[in-house]
Amino acid sequence: MIDPDDPLEVQVEKQAKIIAALVRRAGRQNEVGSQAYSAFQSAIALQGQVWAKTRDLERASSELSQLRHDRERSQKNLTDALSVMEGGFALFEEGRLRICNELFRTLLPDISGRILPGLKLADYFDAMEHSAHLEPDDEQVAPPLRTRREAEAATALSSFVIALKGDRWFQISQQGTGGETVIVLQTEITDIVRKNRSEKAQLIDLHAHYLQAAIDHMSLGLCTVSAEGTVTLHNDRFRELLGLPYTLVQQGTLFTEVVEFIRANYLIDSENLALFDGWMERTGKDGRLRQTLRHASGRVLDMHTHALPDMGFLVDIKDVTLEYRATELLEKRVSERTAELTHANARLTAQFEELARVQEALKVAKEEAEAANSSKTRFLAAASHDLLQPINAAKLLISTLFDMSRETQMAETVERLEGAFASMEQLLHALLDISRLESSTGQLNPTDVSLAQVMQTVIQDQQAFAARKGVRLSVVPSGLWVRSDQRYLFRSIQNLVVNAIQYTESGRVLVGCRRRPGGRVELQVWDTGIGISRKDQRRIFEEFTRADNVPAGSGMGLGLSIVDRTCRHLGHQVSVRSKPGVGSVFSIEMEAVEAQAPLGEAAMSPGAGDFPEMDLIVLVVENDAAVLDATTRKLERWGASVLGARSTNEALAMVAELGLPPDIILADYQLDGSDLGTTAICAVREATETHVPAIMITANRSPELALAGAEEDFTVMTKPVELSRLRPLMHWKVRAGAGAPPSAPTKVSGDAALP
Repeated sequence: MIDPDDPLEVQVEKQAKIIAALVRRAGRQNEVGSQAYSAFQSAIALQGQVWAKTRDLERASSELSQLRHDRERSQKNLTDALSVMEGGFALFEEGRLRICNELFRTLLPDISGRILPGLKLADYFDAMEHSAHLEPDDEQVAPPLRTRREAEAATALSSFVIALKGDRWFQISQQGTGGETVIVLQTEITDIVRKNRSEKAQLIDLHAHYLQAAIDHMSLGLCTVSAEGTVTLHNDRFRELLGLPYTLVQQGTLFTEVVEFIRANYLIDSENLALFDGWMERTGKDGRLRQTLRHASGRVLDMHTHALPDMGFLVDIKDVTLEYRATELLEKRVSERTAELTHANARLTAQFEELARVQEALKVAKEEAEAANSSKTRFLAAASHDLLQPINAAKLLISTLFDMSRETQMAETVERLEGAFASMEQLLHALLDISRLESSTGQLNPTDVSLAQVMQTVIQDQQAFAARKGVRLSVVPSGLWVRSDQRYLFRSIQNLVVNAIQYTESGRVLVGCRRRPGGRVELQVWDTGIGISRKDQRRIFEEFTRADNVPAGSGMGLGLSIVDRTCRHLGHQVSVRSKPGVGSVFSIEMEAVEAQAPLGEAAMSPGAGDFPEMDLIVLVVENDAAVLDATTRKLERWGASVLGARSTNEALAMVAELGLPPDIILADYQLDGSDLGTTAICAVREATETHVPAIMITANRSPELALAGAEEDFTVMTKPVELSRLRPLMHWKVRAGAGAPPSAPTKVSGDAALP
């Protein structure tokens, strides 16, 4: 009858009505019933219950009054606390404003009239978004406000920053406290924003100062130009290299004014002035541009331009005068060496008619070398088959001439001729190596290489040179294999050994290798030579650089530069330890690989030494008449009978006329037209039904030819041919072929991939 959830006043009123009804009922029962006494007792009991309920109601009413008093006092305390808060505060219950302080209401004066109890949270954010006191910054303010207006009450903390006019900044924080209650705080962060802005400006200024300081100390001349064409950053080196006045190159100067000043004062040679026409447009189109300029002061400048992300561009200028002078010096020395050869050939022409062809070949080689110096790309193209052919012929003829002039008055002259020619050949190889390493193709072919094979080949090639110098040259045998390019690794070790012998007057040169941690191998070349000072050790790997204690005329300073470039391309590490007057140790550190089974020819490769008369029938297939004649003369000096053919058809005709197969075939790869040395070898073998041993002597260094040699069982040697390796190789192949023809193709020997 009485709902306990009703207010106390309602419960008391209902109980009073119930008591009155019971009293009336008891009165009626006393009048009309015989059970009056029982009813009276019931009334008394009910009255006791009513009194107990009344006491409970009075106590509850007292507690309710106390709660109301406490609530009013808490409300007053909350109002007082909100009024002294530094930031704005508002409490939203069920999405409507319940209470807020004065700062929250007056933050945006033009919407303060709308901030009243009952205001919806979404309406508050909408009013804030359209307030005229906010800075017009839609990118930072509008999206956060719009998001909070459209979203429901959040239960997690979220905040965003608004900017008020007058450079005031507030952080608006929204925090859900559970249920549907949300607290919104307005915290002023103006001082923090201004401090951060000041620190950011100072940091930018500091970075600009550091950047300018770094640019000022660079050897390059640098200048940056904005998208509007004005100078934004430059160093004094840029102005000095171009010879510009200090007042012209300043921040904000139009770069076109700089260009016009250069043009008007003829600071650049007239032939280079045309390069400036449309220069800025080409830079923007291509992204980068490179030009070589000759300055009126005589300097040669290398200018690069690079497009920047902001549509501006960067200009850097380098003084390359020394490089150009070095090239001129190189050309002069090549001319001097060529003149020496020409003079020596002129004195020998009357006695040896065949030297006229050598002189012509050297003249052609000289002209091609001089033309090649003007362009690295053209030089690399010219130093192929056509250049190596006359070099090969000249080398064979000089060797034959040297043998013929022994114990004669011409021996010393021929020996000097041979030395001069060896110097020219060494220089040519150095230039070829530099050109190949700098070319885009690179021609590097890393494979698994046996260090024992490469080191032994280098030692065999340089034993004669070491003997002439009175230096003991030896190698420590090793079974290690490394990952490298066999041809360029050979050239690098050869350069180190030649240098060690050249700068060692007496004593020893030792070649060996050591294991290093991390699966690495360090190949070392030790010598007891003149040594290198500590300051020179830092620059000897640069082009055209030699140590101070090196005698004049002892080289161009290219060998170590080639070694350094090769090792950088192959991922090897080259280093040097040295002490003047004691000796040097040059090292090449490489990646070690698992050792492979020894190659057939490598395991049986002949060593250096004296050989008996070459009682062999040798078929030489060579389309170049000079090379064919020189090769024939050299082989005949060794005691061989030579069949000289210029094509496959001539070779077949000579073999048919002879009536028996030759003992060995020496063939060039590229013959006239589409005729190839591989065709000649296969044709002779097929015609004689004999697996005739064969050696391919060619200027072609392609991996495809080496692979063909492995498949067709012929050895590849590159031009100019090393006679110290050709003769023992011929003896070995003839002996191997006489024992038993191979049943399967034999792998290419170490000579195949070595220059």
